[in-house]
Amino acid sequence: MTIDWYNFTPWSALVGGALIGLSASLFVLMNGRIAGISGLLGSLLERGEGFGEKALFVLGILLAPLVWQLFSRLPDIQIDSGWLTLTVAGLLVGIGSRYGAGCTSGHGVCGLSRLSPRSLAATLTFMAAGFATVFVLRHLLGG
Repeated sequence: MTIDWYNFTPWSALVGGALIGLSASLFVLMNGRIAGISGLLGSLLERGEGFGEKALFVLGILLAPLVWQLFSRLPDIQIDSGWLTLTVAGLLVGIGSRYGAGCTSGHGVCGLSRLSPRSLAATLTFMAAGFATVFVLRHLLGG
């Protein structure tokens, strides 16, 4: 294994992780709810209580790359799959997050930080499923 030292950016990753932790912590302190993105998006469609704060949180997620671009160049995006594959994958992730009662942000970031056994089980499950999917698609099917 070799490390691409030119593209190795531990400081920006550390700052990004700290900002994610800070925003999730502030959200739970101010709203009493965890910052699970799938739950936030679902509740935005219902237009229930706290709509404004939830909308601002999601807007902040969408605007963050534009703010970052003021200070540094955004990485090049390379998508190696077709639209059909991406659409099916997105639908499967959406269905999985609905049946799993949360997503990577809800379980992986907020749930694990609260030492939730349910979130640990969910995170281990979707990580294992992701590893297995990549292994099958890349190594067994040659995709």
